[in-house]
Amino acid sequence: MTSAQAARSRMKGIKTGNTHGARADKESSNISITDNEWVAKHQPWYKKLANHFKRYWEIWTMVLPALCFVLLFSYVPMYGIQLAFRDYDVTKGLTGGRWVGTEYFQQFFRDPLFGEIIRNTFRISLWTLVMGFIAPIILALLINQIGNQKIKGFVQTITYMPHFISTVVIVSMINIFLSPGNGLLGRFFGRTSLMGNPKAFTPIYWISEVWQHMGWNCIIYLAALSSVDTALYEAAKIDGAGRMQLIRYVDIPTIMPTIGVLLILNMGSILGVGFEKVWLMQNTLNITASEVISTYTYRIGILDTQFSYSTAIGLFNSLVNFFFLIVANFIAKKTSDTSIF
Repeated sequence: MTSAQAARSRMKGIKTGNTHGARADKESSNISITDNEWVAKHQPWYKKLANHFKRYWEIWTMVLPALCFVLLFSYVPMYGIQLAFRDYDVTKGLTGGRWVGTEYFQQFFRDPLFGEIIRNTFRISLWTLVMGFIAPIILALLINQIGNQKIKGFVQTITYMPHFISTVVIVSMINIFLSPGNGLLGRFFGRTSLMGNPKAFTPIYWISEVWQHMGWNCIIYLAALSSVDTALYEAAKIDGAGRMQLIRYVDIPTIMPTIGVLLILNMGSILGVGFEKVWLMQNTLNITASEVISTYTYRIGILDTQFSYSTAIGLFNSLVNFFFLIVANFIAKKTSDTSIF
C-alpha cells in the first residue's frame, strides 16, 4: 500500500468515526434522566409516609413511649373540655348535660372576685417569671467564671439541690423561718406575722421560688456556655478584655438563642401559678393577695362541686396562656429570628 493509499484509508476511518460519534451523541441526547427528587416529592402521601418510617423507624421507636404518654395524659383529657359548655349532670355523663354555650365564661367575668383573682395571678406570675428568668442566667454566668473545676462542681451541686425539696417541706421551712418572735427571719419583724401580711405574700412566694429552682434552671445555660470555643476567650484576653467584657461580648451572645427559646416557653405559662405552693401558703389573713386562678378553680370545682364552672375557668386560663405564647413567639421571630415554631 502506497503512502497516498494509507492516508486515504486513515481519512476514511476518521470520517467514519466522526459519523458514529455524532450518531451516539444524538441517541444519548434523546435518553431522559429520571429526577429522583422530583419523583419523591410527587409520590402519593401514603408512599411518602411509608418511606419516611422505613428510613427513620429506629427514631420513632425510641420516642414512641413519650408520644404515648403525651397522648394519654395531655390530649385524651381534652375530651372533657366540653364540660365548660354544658350544664354537667353526673347521672348523664360528659355529653348528657344541657348545652349552655358560654354561660359559665360570662358568669366568671361577672364574678365580683374576677378582678382580684386576675390581678393576684398576674402579679405573682410576672414577679416569678421575671426574677426566676433573670436569676439562672446571672448564676450560670458567675459559675462559668470559676476556674477550679472542683469548686465549680461543688457550687453547682449546692445551688441545684433545693430543686429536689418537696413543696410541702419548702412551705414548712418558710413558716418556721418566718415564725414571729422566734423564727430565723421572723424575729427581725417583732410579733408581726409575715405569712399573714397580704403585701408580703408575693415577695415571699417569688423569692422562695427563685431560691429553690435557680440552680436547676441554670444547668441549660451552663450547657450552652460549655460550647464556647476557648480560643475566643484567649483572643479577648490578649486584646485586654476583663471578666465583665468576656461576659458581655462572649458569654451572653452565646446563650442568647437559648434565652429566647426559654423566654417563649415561659410566656406560655404566664398565668400558670403553681397550685400546691399557693394553696399551702394561703390562710385567712392573706387570702386577698393569694387567691389565684388555680386555687379558685379548685375551690369552686372540687370543694363546691361546680364542675362545669371550674372547667370554664381552667379553659380560660389555658387560652390566655396560649395567646401569650403565640404573641411571644411572633415577636421573637420578627426581632431576633428565634422561635419554637
